Amino acid sequence: MEFCLDLSYRRWVSAPDAETGVAFTLQTIAAADRAGLHSVWLSEDPDGWDAFAVLGAAARQTERIRLGPGVTSPSLRHPVLMAMSVTTLDWLSGGRAFLGLGRGQPEWYDRGLGMPVNRPLAALEETIQLLRQWWQPPHVAHGTGERFPVQSWALGFGPLQPTVPIYLAAIGPKAVALAARLADGLLTPDFISETYLEQTLLPALHAELCAHGRDPAQFPVFLRTAITITNDPEPVLAQRKRMFALLATLPGMDRGLVVPGYDVPALIAQLRRVMRTEEALARGSGFVTYRKLADFAAAERLIPTDFIAQLSYVGTVSEIRSRLARLAALGVTHVFLSALAEPDPAAYAELTAALQP
Repeated sequence: MEFCLDLSYRRWVSAPDAETGVAFTLQTIAAADRAGLHSVWLSEDPDGWDAFAVLGAAARQTERIRLGPGVTSPSLRHPVLMAMSVTTLDWLSGGRAFLGLGRGQPEWYDRGLGMPVNRPLAALEETIQLLRQWWQPPHVAHGTGERFPVQSWALGFGPLQPTVPIYLAAIGPKAVALAARLADGLLTPDFISETYLEQTLLPALHAELCAHGRDPAQFPVFLRTAITITNDPEPVLAQRKRMFALLATLPGMDRGLVVPGYDVPALIAQLRRVMRTEEALARGSGFVTYRKLADFAAAERLIPTDFIAQLSYVGTVSEIRSRLARLAALGVTHVFLSALAEPDPAAYAELTAALQP
């Protein structure tokens, strides 16, 4: 099992000044690189940082860790800009770029930003097909799709890697099928349950891969886990409740919340009321505005601690290691650490060695 790092711009917002926030991010990526982590994924939504700018800076301070957005969207970046950004990152990093790709939240782009969004899965398929053309000689792409009817557009050069990995964020059956057909790996969202993985998502993924003549053992599955090692899980789980209320109330994000003993649809309905989700979606509000509308205290009271604990990887080393062993047996190949308080390469190396199933 490989370990990855998941970073967002939120640390910049809470930092006392810009220099401190930027230094922490770049030093953390450098520490993960020296510790031997597989990859670092930088979130990219239309309310925060430019992930590729940060990754480009990190590329020149690292040697082996793979770098990519986690994830960007064809609604945020036209495929040609995506092709250029990834190619540039690949050159800056000496061939270590990857692309984390997802549909994004359609309401943000359509209602909030005035950008028509239709058939998001078709847009993802068109994007992947165009990128494959731009990243192979002669670096000319032609598209006949509805969203991106590209007319034989040529780029001046391509990436260093013969094939840049594209990892598709997917949870529903149509997105999983698309990943199995066209992508190089699959990324699941945070808070997906082990039951859903075992009974629904992974069997469907393996069946789709086999149907397309692909070997499931050669297809990486990245599970967002936000692993946090602690002997006092309560404060961490309280923060996880708030993040859960923010993410799981968005359309479709509750699909993977199969937790025996809990009425998940009823819980999500209650959370959507106190979080004012419908109002946020109607406005096309991004996370910044959504956070201001939401009643996080009420949401935290609604979410049972045991429920969120089952959807989180928070606890002692031995507890997390045993859970990772179960994930590995299911076919999960990569998991994510939460950033440590200090960018210490030795601490990251010791942690990953201790957690290895």
